[in-house]
Formats: sequence, C-alpha cells, structure tokens
Amino acid sequence: MSDGSEGQSCSDLVCSEADVPPEGDGTILAVESFPKESLEVMDLMRRQRVLCDVEIRVGSDSFPAHRLVLLAASPYFRAMFTGGLREAALPMVHIQGVHPNTMAAVIRFAYTGRVCVDHRNVCQLLPAATMFQMNHIIEACCSYLEKQLEPSNCIGIGDFALQHGCTQLYLKVNEYIDHNFPLVSEGDEFLALSAGQLVNLIKRDELNVRCELEVFNAVLRWVKHDEARRRSKTADVLSAVRCHFLTPRFLKQQLLNCELVRSMPQCCEYLTKIIQDLTVRRQYTVAQRKPQVAQVVYCVGGYQQHSLGALECLCPPRRWFRLAELPCPRSGIGAAFVNGKLYVVGGRNNTPDKNYDCALVDCYDPVNNSWISCTEMSVPRNRVGLVVLDGLLYAVGGSQGTQHHKSIERYDPADDTWMPVAPMSCARIGVGVAVVRRLLYAVGGYDGESRLKSVECYDPDQDQWRTVAPMNSKRSGAGVIATDMYVLAIGGYDGTSQLKSVERYDTHTDTWVYVTPMTSPRSALAVALLNGRIYALGGYDGTSFLSTVELYDPDSDEWTEGPRMQTGKSGHAAAAWRAPCLMRAIL
Repeated sequence: MSDGSEGQSCSDLVCSEADVPPEGDGTILAVESFPKESLEVMDLMRRQRVLCDVEIRVGSDSFPAHRLVLLAASPYFRAMFTGGLREAALPMVHIQGVHPNTMAAVIRFAYTGRVCVDHRNVCQLLPAATMFQMNHIIEACCSYLEKQLEPSNCIGIGDFALQHGCTQLYLKVNEYIDHNFPLVSEGDEFLALSAGQLVNLIKRDELNVRCELEVFNAVLRWVKHDEARRRSKTADVLSAVRCHFLTPRFLKQQLLNCELVRSMPQCCEYLTKIIQDLTVRRQYTVAQRKPQVAQVVYCVGGYQQHSLGALECLCPPRRWFRLAELPCPRSGIGAAFVNGKLYVVGGRNNTPDKNYDCALVDCYDPVNNSWISCTEMSVPRNRVGLVVLDGLLYAVGGSQGTQHHKSIERYDPADDTWMPVAPMSCARIGVGVAVVRRLLYAVGGYDGESRLKSVECYDPDQDQWRTVAPMNSKRSGAGVIATDMYVLAIGGYDGTSQLKSVERYDTHTDTWVYVTPMTSPRSALAVALLNGRIYALGGYDGTSFLSTVELYDPDSDEWTEGPRMQTGKSGHAAAAWRAPCLMRAIL
C-alpha cells in the first residue's frame, strides 16, 4: 500500500507547510493548546537553564534564554540572531538602556504571552517594547495609559506617546484634551507648556469649549504663571485665540481693566482691530470651532390641550430622548443656548387649574440634566421672541393678557440681571427673531390688530432700531432663523390660514425672495439649525397639532421628511447644542 509520499524525502515532508496529504484520504490533527503547552515546557527549561543558548546581560543581571524563542517574539532579536550580526555567535549579549526588571518582563512575555502593566512599570516597559518591536506589549501599555487619562496628566501622556511613536495613543490623548479642554487648562501640565505647544493646542478646531472666553482666560492664566518670562510671548499666543467670537463689550473691558493686556501695546492694537471688525461688521475668515461632540436638537415646552413641560432632544438620524422636565409647563416660550446652557423665557402656563402669562426664566444644564430658576423679566411675555447677541439674551415683544409689547429686555447670564433696551416701532407678539453679524432682526408678528409683514433691525452699538425691507407675506408665529448671511421666515399665520411658504432675506441686498415651501402648513412651530440643515418641528396646521418634522437644506433648496416628535404640539421652542452628558455613552 502506498503512503502517498513516493518521491519525497522525510526532510521534505517535515519542512512542508501543507496540512493535507498530497494524495488520498487523511486525518488532520489540530491541537489548539499545543503551542501554549510547548512554550510552557520551554519556559520551564529556561528557568532551569536547560539547553539555553544565549545569555542576555543587563548591567549586572543576566537572563538565560533560547535564541529561537526570542527571535520568534521580537523582530529586534530576529535581526540580531539571523541578520549576520556578530551577536548571533556570542554566548552573551549586552543590552543597554533597559532596566533589569523590564528585561525580565520582556523575556517572560516571549515565553508565556503574559505581562503585567501597571503604574510602576509602564514608563519603562513601553520604551523597551518599542525598542524590541513587541507590538503586543506596546498595545497593552497604550491601552493602560489610555485608561489612566485625566485632565491633570493627559498632556504628559501625550508627550510620552509621541516620543515613543505610539500614534494611536497620541491621537486618543489629543481627543481627550480637546474634549476636556476647560479642565485640562487648569492643570499644572498646561501651565508648563511652551509657547509653541500652547499655540498648537489652542489653534485646534476641535477644542470643546462652551465659548471662546474659556480659551482667552486659559491663555491669560498661562502667561501670568510665569509672567516675567512669558510677557514677550503674549501677543503671539493671543493671536491664536479666536477673538472674533468674543464680544466687543468683553474686549473693551480687557483693554480697560486687564493690566497685562493694557501694558502691552501689541495686544492692545490687536484687540482694538478686532473690536473695529465687529462693530463695523467687516467680513472675517476666522471659523468657529467644531468640537467632535455629538450635536442634537433640543425641544422644550409647547401646547396640546394644555401647556407642556417636556424637554426632549433629537439625536440624528431618528431618535428622540426625554430629559428633565421644565419646572413650570408653558407654551409661547423662547429658548436659546448661552455658554452651553439652555435658557427658557416667558410663555403662558395654561393647565387645568392655571392660566397666566409668565415672566419666568429657567436655565437647563446639559452637563447634569437639571434646571435652576433665574431672575424673572420685568413683565410677563407670552409668544416672546428670544435670541442671543454678544452673549446676552434679548427677549423681544410678546404679550401679557391683552397688552402687546413693543418693549425689549436684555439678560446678562454673568450677573443674572435684566435691563431694558430701545423698544421696537410697534408691538409684536408671535415675532420671529434672528441675528446676523451682530444685528438683530425682528420679523413679522401680530400687533393686536393685524398680522405683520414688516421687519425691524436692531444695532446694539447704537441701541437703535431701523426698518428694513418687509416680507412678501404677513406672518405671525413663523419659524425664523439665521443661516450665513440670510434670515429665513418659515410658515406662520397670515390672519386667514396657516402658511407653508418660506421666504429668505438677504442681509446684503435687503431683499426677500420665496424659496421652496414646506410640505405642510404650520404656525407656532419651532426651528433649529443643525449640521447645516434647518429643522421645522411641529406646529399647528389649522386643524391639528403636528408631530411631523421637516428638514430644509439651504444649499439644494429642498425639504425632506424628518423624525416625528413624540407628540404633536405648538408654541414650543427649539435650539441646537451638544448632546447632554448622560447621552454621550450611547452616541
């Protein structure tokens, strides 16, 4: 009987990589534990110094080993023992720059595939693994260091990763620094950065800051930490801060009150130029930061048979999540984010046992999913317009019972105070508001007698209103929102019927044009801008409260269907911001 090996020598069969016999039937034996069992025997032989053919010498310590095992585990030893180097024939090989305990761990890993990484050895183990090109140990060290990241140590870990060529860990550290910049900037490692390192850090688009003020203040802390040495660097570092996203009021305060800034002519000149850019509304090329944090649409309050207190957020593409309830249910509210917090202003509490217009102001913090009460407005304002300008909230128009307001109030979150500003030329409830290049536009509304197509524009530097081009259609309860240099008026009510038409105002040419209408007419809707698309949420179509959502793409001038809200409603408010902390684990 032929064994299927005619024409082949025994050495040919031993060296063959084929698992299947060349001819005929056969049985393959594959023992999964065999490599491990073999290495365990070899490790026992190493520890008993049996058949060891090389001694690794580190300082005064020596480690017997088998060349074959070392070269199988490490490209470094493979090149040493098979690449024609003189060490290939030496009975003892000297290794420099490695601690004996680290060398012992590396050799033990070559035989067992196990290594313990902890705070005591990682700083020695990673450089050694990098030298010996032992990727499994490198990955274990990087994984351990990633788990140890804290605001107080992340900059040092990033430098360590970069020094040893651990690209993935370095990128993870940068993501961590970006995401936690406010906390990182308070630590000693941040204060120890060189000027060049600081500039490279604060130039990053991905810094997760609520506002540019956090970056500006971090730079001042860095300079003052070693002011004598760093004063000369201040202007260069400050130029990396995106000061065009600070308010003129704040910049003027720095020029008046900050001794460090005042004493440096170059800094004064730089900030003065930015103030001029902002006040005369020059175009500038500085882009807003784009932190790599999930953005969501928040929707709060509203009315369906009674006032609602629900706060929910939409995570694209189609998931709605309920968050902490608004303390006082109401509709006809205004809502906007300032410095990472959602402010809900005014409205009406219309519940089975209550019916009154509100001056209430509530503030929601996405970090801890909770609400606090703030100072109330001077008067109740139902169907109020709310917008952010220069970091301040402007509450525009609204009503209290049969009294329709043309008055405006401005809220400063820093000191929790309201103050009046110049009133509009006429009363407006259900008014839409938007800001473009530091100008506030009040669009349409109802003056108590008729729906309006008129539009007014407020200049905060002059504290004055002026009339601009009217819309083509009368609209109250429209969704009004700014995108780039345009203001869009979406839907609303013209006194006869709910509208699905949409108009766009060009702030450069002072003209309104119709764009593609929505699918459904809707008034008292909410609008928000997220990832370049405008969300038109809910509203009232003349018959029913809508839960439908439509999405508008300004580039293609097209509407598409969005994810329905959990319930139909009108008189609610919406705003886009980063996802609440409690949701980030699932995004």
